[in-house]
Amino acid sequence: MRNIDDLKNRTKIISSILFKTYPEATCSLDHEKPLELLIATMLAAQCTDVRVNIVTKDLFKKYTSVYDYANANPEELEQDI
Repeated sequence: MRNIDDLKNRTKIISSILFKTYPEATCSLDHEKPLELLIATMLAAQCTDVRVNIVTKDLFKKYTSVYDYANANPEELEQDI
């Protein structure tokens, strides 16, 4: 198993390559926190980024933590999405 320093180094190398390869890349998903980006990314696999941004506008106000999603009633969360 790799130690944390090896993983950090590998991450820096990969990030550097990505930034050089795609210098103009931007994210079209609206988010303010890593959790929001994770949720938006999962939703984007199912529909367009434009639609995700519409849905997540209210979703991120209602569900502000990972605990909110974990404890949500599945039927209610499904309706919110």
